[in-house]
Amino acid sequence: MKSFLLMLTTSLLVITSAAKEPPPIRRLDGTTITTTEAESYARKTLEDAHVTGAQIVILNKGRIIWSSAFGNRRLDPKLPMDRETTTWAASITKSVFSTYVMLLVERGEFDLDVPVVKQLAQPLNAYEVYRETASEIINDPSWSSVTPRMLLAHASGLANFSWLESDKKMRLHFKPGTQFRYSGEGINLVQFIIEQQKHQLLDQLMQDALFTPLKMTRTGIIYRQKFADNVADRYDLNEKFRSQTKRFPARAAGSMTTSAEDLGRFVSALFAGKIIKPGTQKAMLTPFINLRMLHQFPSQAAEPEGQEGPSVGLAYGVGWGLLTKTKFGPAFFKEGHGDGAQNYMICFPRSQTCMIILSNSDNAELAFRPLLEKILGNTVTPWEWEGYTPEYIQRSRQTQ
Repeated sequence: MKSFLLMLTTSLLVITSAAKEPPPIRRLDGTTITTTEAESYARKTLEDAHVTGAQIVILNKGRIIWSSAFGNRRLDPKLPMDRETTTWAASITKSVFSTYVMLLVERGEFDLDVPVVKQLAQPLNAYEVYRETASEIINDPSWSSVTPRMLLAHASGLANFSWLESDKKMRLHFKPGTQFRYSGEGINLVQFIIEQQKHQLLDQLMQDALFTPLKMTRTGIIYRQKFADNVADRYDLNEKFRSQTKRFPARAAGSMTTSAEDLGRFVSALFAGKIIKPGTQKAMLTPFINLRMLHQFPSQAAEPEGQEGPSVGLAYGVGWGLLTKTKFGPAFFKEGHGDGAQNYMICFPRSQTCMIILSNSDNAELAFRPLLEKILGNTVTPWEWEGYTPEYIQRSRQTQ
């Protein structure tokens, strides 16, 4: 009898332990890794790269299967990063904003293919915010052909920002729609058009359309006081303090603060058709321009073409980078580069699998490739084009 009771107790303990064990993460190739293994590997990888703090989320079949936080959100005093910590999304803002734009398109409230000049009541330089920077571009004959779709696909010809130009003025560097050149200026211009048409600021527009309905409580296009109890400071290569994360005003190109879990909720809702319809999502993720360049941000004016892009069908759609022909099916992705905030997210619609990495550290890019390959089994991201190779990162640091 005692032996039977002992066996019964042992069995119950095993069953209880198994019930508490979270399901494993399914990699893109169908193999699995336990969350315990993923946690251990991520912790060591981030520590070895001297990443101050980070959040990682994995989605399988469109649902968050694993979420964890590492390191610290603040070093003085030392406070841990946790899953609810608000961090700076940087340029991931562009893709979330573009999804909001597609919602307007679906509702018939915005047109991607009507030129900018026809969507504004006045010439661009008649508006105070563009009075100086747009004084030259309005005289360029090609300006009349620039559309919001080109701006969101980084194919308008604009530089990243006008303040990077020698005279601080907007100009077109090629025939609109024919080449890729990353442009935050273009994304902010789409924001300006929408705000003019809606007579409302982007902060409230996106709060009402996305963040509140999706219960993204740690997300805002601008910093909110309610984030103050759990927000990440940002740190440089030597883990020295850079800045607090308080972004003002609203900028579609990169002002959003969020958490990895909130972004997980966002893409989960996107997969479920709760943000835009499947047809609208397909249009958003349809290539507008194919990319053959060696680097996303060329270090020189004339760079040779790369092999990575064509091998995976690298392209850009409406606000999202695309991989159109990988062994795991198509993918959409976005990076976030900012001072003390390096981020990356990628999703594979066929399996509805995603990995999201947010950090408050300039060192995080060193950890992206090993984390994505080990935990997600992602061997298709064009690492050189992204600038995530040690050699490219080292060259970039030398120019900083």
